[in-house]
Amino acid sequence: MSCFRRSVAPAAVVALVLTGFSGLPGRARAADAAAGKQVFQQQCGICHADKAGVNKIGPSLFGVVGRKTGSEAGYSYSVANKNANLTWTPEVLDKYIAAPQKIVPGTKMPYGGLANATKRANLIAFLATLK
Repeated sequence: MSCFRRSVAPAAVVALVLTGFSGLPGRARAADAAAGKQVFQQQCGICHADKAGVNKIGPSLFGVVGRKTGSEAGYSYSVANKNANLTWTPEVLDKYIAAPQKIVPGTKMPYGGLANATKRANLIAFLATLK
């Protein structure tokens, strides 16, 4: 499969069906969790931890995939995030990471969004490994 980098261990490559993801409707793509870890470190790690129970400026993203909005213990969420009543599925995360204020208007997260769909998919693949 030419879409996989040979230097990445097979366990680091997570296949996700990105149906409904921005720019990729109905098409299966492979997402690279190792590349997603790099995106996390560059884009998210300043404000979010990838360890359980470690909240920083933002809540821990450990176990975020499948979690309800506004539910990480010990973190003080905005009213908008508490009341969003969303589940962080890969599809919702994709939309949120692309444009946080559009998906949860009033969120206190100042991040402007990640436009690159491949980087978002890789990031979500990495987040899915945090269990």
